[in-house]
Amino acid sequence: MFREAPGPALGAFAAYPRCMTESASPYMSHPRITVLGVQPGTPPFRIVEIDGQVVGEARSITDVLQAAAAFGIRVHDLDDPDVVRWVGGDKFTWTPRQAPRARQDQDERP
Repeated sequence: MFREAPGPALGAFAAYPRCMTESASPYMSHPRITVLGVQPGTPPFRIVEIDGQVVGEARSITDVLQAAAAFGIRVHDLDDPDVVRWVGGDKFTWTPRQAPRARQDQDERP
């Protein structure tokens, strides 16, 4: 077995291989469906992208499933990161986040 001697330029990294194989690299999923963060509105909604293109707005999980079906995508598990990427919240997040109140506003309460 060939083992290269550590050189002075490698220092602490001498124990690690110089090239990274696919099996050693971190896994990054690229799901076809991306559901972006909640947008304020009446009612609030989330923008849905499929294959990198905006396809519409979703106001519930059902809307996400209908958009996927319209593009021929079967979704068996909405929690699978290989299928759906949820940005700004999970599948149960459908209301916009409230900005934290300023300390002054909290002190003015009766």
